[in-house]
Amino acid sequence: MGKVVLVTGVARQLGGRFVRRIQRDPEVERVVAVDAVPPEHHLGGADFVRADIRQPTIARVLAEHAVDTVVHLDVTGYPLGGGNRASVKETNVIGTMQLLGACQKSPSVKRLVVKSSTNVYGSAPRDPAVFTETTPPKSLPSGGFAKDTVEVEGYVRGFARRRPDVAVCVLRFANILGPTADSPLADYFSLPILPTVFGYDPRLQFVHEDDVIDVLRIASHEPARGTLNSGTFNIAGDGVLLLSQCARRLGRPTVPVLLPAVSWVGTALRTLGMTDFSPEQLRLLTHGRVVSTHQMRETLGFQPKYTTAETFADFARSRGPGLLPPEALAGAVDRIAALPVLGSGHPPTQSAT
Repeated sequence: MGKVVLVTGVARQLGGRFVRRIQRDPEVERVVAVDAVPPEHHLGGADFVRADIRQPTIARVLAEHAVDTVVHLDVTGYPLGGGNRASVKETNVIGTMQLLGACQKSPSVKRLVVKSSTNVYGSAPRDPAVFTETTPPKSLPSGGFAKDTVEVEGYVRGFARRRPDVAVCVLRFANILGPTADSPLADYFSLPILPTVFGYDPRLQFVHEDDVIDVLRIASHEPARGTLNSGTFNIAGDGVLLLSQCARRLGRPTVPVLLPAVSWVGTALRTLGMTDFSPEQLRLLTHGRVVSTHQMRETLGFQPKYTTAETFADFARSRGPGLLPPEALAGAVDRIAALPVLGSGHPPTQSAT
């Protein structure tokens, strides 16, 4: 008898991709895909169950299908369709509580995988250069998706204490990007002109959506020899990028805004519906955040295929050229450099060095 895997949040692109991928694993007998709204994409041969994880009915789904592995992907900062921030928070927090309560009562559940975020560390001016999984945040997030993830992880730790027989894996993902990325940060990078905080150039990390699928598969199965997939792990690509580097690679000009006025800009962008420029995203674009991935490699045994820079390059290609495409900008600089020096009748001589 193979595994019966239940996946939440399948109406989103990431959840749909994971459902289609894990069905191809030989040890998986059946996949139960759960969401409150029917997905617009294909789920392969998975059994779709329309259920709201905020309701106690999720316990019946676990029992009816004898689920032994639960992959909880319905923890997100981005509303789906016509949703709002209140419904997202309810799904993140109340939905997780109901799902964990159902898992606790289900004798068949033996493995739980939870999608979390490096947002749990917050972003503050006195943050350490690099966060490890055991580094406490300098200041706990006070609201938004970051606070949701802190609460979700608290409930997961409580569940792990009550059900020590269940293997629990929490994956703290850095900012997820890729051709189909849907997140507030992806919306921000898609703006024609990027507002930035004057005097700050934060360090950022990204993880490719393909790597997200791969590491979720590792967490969902029995650990490979010499590895352990129970615990909490930071997941990010190698290296970091400065926000200014991101803007140049996108070909988008930046508009530095004084820190006191940034919240006004964020309110204007939210009002126009261009992006959810939330306070937590403002802090990220001010102070940045970098996490250690040592445990991801040494304990979990996962090696991302994409670095942070390669992830961003793939995302940038999917968004098309900006107002200042890097190639065009480089060509203009070269042409200016080749012009004759003012006041002389010949081009500037080039040094042999």
